[in-house]
Amino acid sequence: MCHSGRTRIAVGFFDGVHLGHRAILADADIAVTFRGHPREILAPNSAPKLILSLEERVRVIHSAGVKVVEVLDFSDRLAAMSPKEFVKILSDISVSRGGTKEIEIKCGPDWRFGAKGAGTPETLLNLGLSVTVAPFAEYAGERVSSTRIRKSIESGAIEEASAMMGRPFVVSGTLFRGKGEGGAMGFPTLNVRVNNEERMVMPPFGVYAVDCAGVRAIANFGFAPTMGERAWKKPVWEIHFLSHVSEMANKEGDEIIFSPIRFIRPERTFNSICELRKQIAADCKEVCK
Repeated sequence: MCHSGRTRIAVGFFDGVHLGHRAILADADIAVTFRGHPREILAPNSAPKLILSLEERVRVIHSAGVKVVEVLDFSDRLAAMSPKEFVKILSDISVSRGGTKEIEIKCGPDWRFGAKGAGTPETLLNLGLSVTVAPFAEYAGERVSSTRIRKSIESGAIEEASAMMGRPFVVSGTLFRGKGEGGAMGFPTLNVRVNNEERMVMPPFGVYAVDCAGVRAIANFGFAPTMGERAWKKPVWEIHFLSHVSEMANKEGDEIIFSPIRFIRPERTFNSICELRKQIAADCKEVCK
């Protein structure tokens, strides 16, 4: 696990594991990321919502070709470390994971570390380390960033967000038993509550074309307001399969991962169940296009 006697360590939070992150992760022996976003400690009032859960982030980093992923807790102690102390942690991680004491750091141009963000890629060079700084990736002529991807998701530009990540946007959640309203209308659904919903970035409430394990489906994300007093109290994804029942796990309490592919229309309140049923039928035709 080394290149010319050095272990390559890619460092970053890597939320979304987007095209820019993939350039940092390329050829890395170890990826070091953090359990929570650093701003949850440094500036909790401005901590961003997350594109990926920790489990999904680690999985996607592995899929980018990095065999070893080390997850650190970003704590007050870590935030107060000098750049030199943090580099020592990275060296120790390398040795503990079967690498060498001599390391090469892979990072982005704007990566900062150590107390008050004093450490930069130039700091690493001054400390005598080998450093590879991956250039920013671009999409549609602008820099790709986790912040930009979050804004795309929140505006419903799912295709744009997926293009910047180099793979489909995903949502993970837990199945639960609904009230049977969809089945009564002829459109049975799997009902999904988003895991750690308050911390995850979500698209606008509305209807989406989705992919569940390769199966085309349609989903409504929101409260189902037409149901009146029977509407959901918290946002729910209701997934209806267009051609056949998915073979994926479908028991209450099972975990599910799916990809919203395209925004169809905003969620709205209909005058009657009959009107809602007609609109769902039209939405299904739209998803099939």
